[in-house]
Amino acid sequence: MKIAALLFLSFLFCVLNPLNAATNNPVVDIAGKKLITGTGYYILPVIRGRGGGLTLAATRNKTCPLDVAQELHQVDDGIPVSFTPVNVKKGVIRESTDLNFKFLGSTICVQSTVWKLDKYDESRKKYFLTSGGLEGSPGLNTTGNWFKIEKHLEDYKLVFCPTVCKFCKVICKDVGYFIENGRRILALTDDEPLRIMFKKA
Repeated sequence: MKIAALLFLSFLFCVLNPLNAATNNPVVDIAGKKLITGTGYYILPVIRGRGGGLTLAATRNKTCPLDVAQELHQVDDGIPVSFTPVNVKKGVIRESTDLNFKFLGSTICVQSTVWKLDKYDESRKKYFLTSGGLEGSPGLNTTGNWFKIEKHLEDYKLVFCPTVCKFCKVICKDVGYFIENGRRILALTDDEPLRIMFKKA
């Protein structure tokens, strides 16, 4: 009887726990369709008039690797991005799961277009999102390559809080932006995150 009661309580916890529910929710695009692994999507800002979709750009007085930034003009959708979860057999992209983000296109830099968290920028006091990451191989050496999509109000936000390495100590922060020379460069933030939506390419 006690075992049955415990199982029932465990079931209720799994059903009613909001964190568990969020983990299971599929991410949807602006057409209400579920995001699918390996498909290209434009990542667009919800608030218009402050730059366009996400792209790669030479910022912070350097060329390579290129950083993740917004297009200068809101009419530009940017470069399509594909998402790869830890379990590549899962075809649907879900909230609050570790994902690799990869721009679908070539660049002037001879390196991958997979996103990664750059080392701390001392002069700007920020962690920026850049390219040159490794796709797959979850573990100690790739923690900086994993990001999450989470619900934020009625839209979505990006989060850096990788769980691919259970014993690793990582920082957990939302992704916002840092403005330099009129360009919005994606960086970790303690302030309001960048609110985003997805459009199938």
